[in-house]
Amino acid sequence: MKSRETLIRLKKFQVDEKRRKVAQIEAMIAEFDRIAGELEREIKVEQDRAGIHDPAHFAYPTYAKAATTRRQNLKHSTDELRVEMLDERDQAREKAEENAREQAELDRIAALRFNAGGAPA
Repeated sequence: MKSRETLIRLKKFQVDEKRRKVAQIEAMIAEFDRIAGELEREIKVEQDRAGIHDPAHFAYPTYAKAATTRRQNLKHSTDELRVEMLDERDQAREKAEENAREQAELDRIAALRFNAGGAPA
């Protein structure tokens, strides 16, 4: 019985660890989205200040170009984090399903032993 309790504690710890990782990823996504929003505003201000909104124009502001590149990189990173978060959730779900199957099998074995008159383990 003690090994079962240890296994349950281990599984709970693993689930909690996955939850913490997902929460960290969600926080990073929120921060990247916030920074990308700030960059969007800064790009608009710089374009308005220069009076040039076409990135292909020869006099397009250098800061606006750099901020646009940084914003694109942040959005790309955010997309990758969202994929990673979905993968983490899928893995956690699969692990929970596996644990449920294992528990059902252990319960079935225990019921068979109990019904057969065997001593509980």
